Amino acid sequence: MKAIDNSIANCTIGSCRQTGRQNGSRGFTLVEILVVVVILGVLAGIVVPQFSEAASEANLNTLLGNLQTVRSQIQLYKVQHNDLLPGQATFGGDVTEAGFINALTNDATYGAYVNKIPENLFIADADDRVAITCVNDAAAIPTGNEGTGWWFNAANGDFRACSADHITY
Repeated sequence: MKAIDNSIANCTIGSCRQTGRQNGSRGFTLVEILVVVVILGVLAGIVVPQFSEAASEANLNTLLGNLQTVRSQIQLYKVQHNDLLPGQATFGGDVTEAGFINALTNDATYGAYVNKIPENLFIADADDRVAITCVNDAAAIPTGNEGTGWWFNAANGDFRACSADHITY
């Protein structure tokens, strides 16, 4: 009897299908898998930078919102305490970090102006994100190298972010 052609070995009555492979194995070839991996790599290279830029923009918007909130609460404190800034015992007096934080978060007369000092997400060290550098010099400006998340000037009530790229906010 004549040998049956391998490509039509899977024929039944009414249908015939060709396997296309000599040994009948199923699965993907190495080339097919490599093509898929390369395509996924190209797509990831396009998408990932957009997500990191979006995260940075979200952090900046959070920073600006936090600055607006704290600045408005400093002004409210000043109005309710006869032009004293948070943490000042006398007009024009020095302010410590602990006094400033306590005045804003635990005022005996009017309650908390903020529940807690917000984090500056642009500071790498999590412990320093809520720390505040307090100065009392109207001409002083932050450098961004103070190692704290925030900067407060008791001479003029200026409250700023203390991260290097954001001291002008």
